[in-house]
Amino acid sequence: MTTTPPPEPGTTVGGRRRWLAMLTLALGVSLVIMDATIVNVALPVVIEDIGLNASGAQWMNAVYSLVFASLMLTVGRFGDLYGRKKLFAAGLVLFMVASLFAGGATGPAMLIGARVFQGLGAAMVLPSTLSTLNAMFTGRERGIAFAIWGSTIGGMAAVGPLVGGWLATDVSWRWAFWLNIPFGLLALLGISRYIDETRDTTLRRGSDVPGVLLSTLGVGGIVFALIQGQYLGWWTQSSGGASPVPVVGILGLAFVGTFVAVERRRVAAGRIALVDLGLLGIRSFRFGIIAALIVALGEFGLLFTLPLLLQGALGYSALGTGVLVLWLAVGTFLISGATPQLTARMGQRTVVRIGLGLEAVAIGGLALTLSTSVSGVVIAAWLFLYGLGVGMATAQLTSVILVDVPVNASGQASGFQTTVRQLGSALGVAVLGGLLIANVTSQTTERLAATNLSPADQQRVVSMVHQTVGAAIPSLRADPATAAAVAPAEAALVHASKMTTGIAAGVLTLGLAATLALPPTPVPDAAEPPEKRRRRPRERASTPAA
Repeated sequence: MTTTPPPEPGTTVGGRRRWLAMLTLALGVSLVIMDATIVNVALPVVIEDIGLNASGAQWMNAVYSLVFASLMLTVGRFGDLYGRKKLFAAGLVLFMVASLFAGGATGPAMLIGARVFQGLGAAMVLPSTLSTLNAMFTGRERGIAFAIWGSTIGGMAAVGPLVGGWLATDVSWRWAFWLNIPFGLLALLGISRYIDETRDTTLRRGSDVPGVLLSTLGVGGIVFALIQGQYLGWWTQSSGGASPVPVVGILGLAFVGTFVAVERRRVAAGRIALVDLGLLGIRSFRFGIIAALIVALGEFGLLFTLPLLLQGALGYSALGTGVLVLWLAVGTFLISGATPQLTARMGQRTVVRIGLGLEAVAIGGLALTLSTSVSGVVIAAWLFLYGLGVGMATAQLTSVILVDVPVNASGQASGFQTTVRQLGSALGVAVLGGLLIANVTSQTTERLAATNLSPADQQRVVSMVHQTVGAAIPSLRADPATAAAVAPAEAALVHASKMTTGIAAGVLTLGLAATLALPPTPVPDAAEPPEKRRRRPRERASTPAA
């Protein structure tokens, strides 16, 4: 006779109530994940409506991921110590209040500030849902619950652009944020009725405040330099005097270096550390993390670029943009059912490589075929192929990263790889977004020089295109003085987008190259019990690879 392990103290939910709690957790995750993608499609409309400039557009995206990544590990630990239900509820309330202000923003500062607090709320919600789920379910039901949780993340990331496009086209971009409020209230009702409080009574108390501050200041300084360099000047300001950009960038690098040293000392002294950097001594973890960072940089840089191109130069509405981007989700959904079988036949590492290869080919193909007259069918086909690659690579890469990590470090390792992906997304917006803006500005200037527009009108158009990353191009048609600038500006945005997507394809290829250093992952033996297959990598991991 077998016995079922007792649930963690505090987990008294059972039967139907437990699965209603699961739905509540999924709803909370949906808001956080969808909000990371829903604003991309609405971005050109937001730029036009509240005067958001190119720098502000980058910050609106990057700051959410930056705050999310910087605080998720520490805030999640607070939930384990003091109560996951409390953290989940508090995070939802903060997220809803921030969404209220974001939707009501009258200017860039208010919107970006609200996104900061949305990122903090998201950092409270995501880890608390995962740890609550882990405490509520055991055995086979836990596997089902994790599958629902993971599918929710993938599904909401895909649905976000479509919902954002519909709202921006037929309602208002502000509802892309306000939509969080009614669903957040529904989740709060579910928390009060179906979720019991849980905490980890064995966890050491304390936190790594220096680690949080150093990592946030370090990455924040680097992202600031990458985004603001082209506006404030890399070395000197246009108005004269030294630019603060190199100083902030160097300080950011110094903070990151200090963070590494401090974390190593804290681990050696047996103190609480934000990250045990000794995990990077595990070869599969080290190169998997590098690949994940690079891939996230390429993917999110693309998602920042694509809506601006489709609406600014190719004439799509926000809804039309969402429909096109949905083909990415279709590809991901269709391949997800076959991925376990492919993994069983070829192994995780091979599936990851094939997936990243498909992503790179798709984005490279998109870059080659982009033009002012490119068909939506062609774009959809490349995005569908890209989605196939995402469906194969993303989930399996997570598994590869964790395959050799010891069981007692799996929680921290999982949180670390999620944090790295968020940092990659912030860097993707900063780096590829910056390249897009710089190139579209120079291309517009060059192409307008061949027109009959006066120098003053040329300068006005260049300024409009630069400040809005091309979102102002459709409005040029309404002004007879600038109508002649539409075709050159559209061609400039297409050219800049071709370059940016080409670089994104190159970045994804670097991610693929990083996987070549991954150690082999065995092809599962169908005759081997699943429990043994799960134990084997962890037993092998007791001695980290060099």
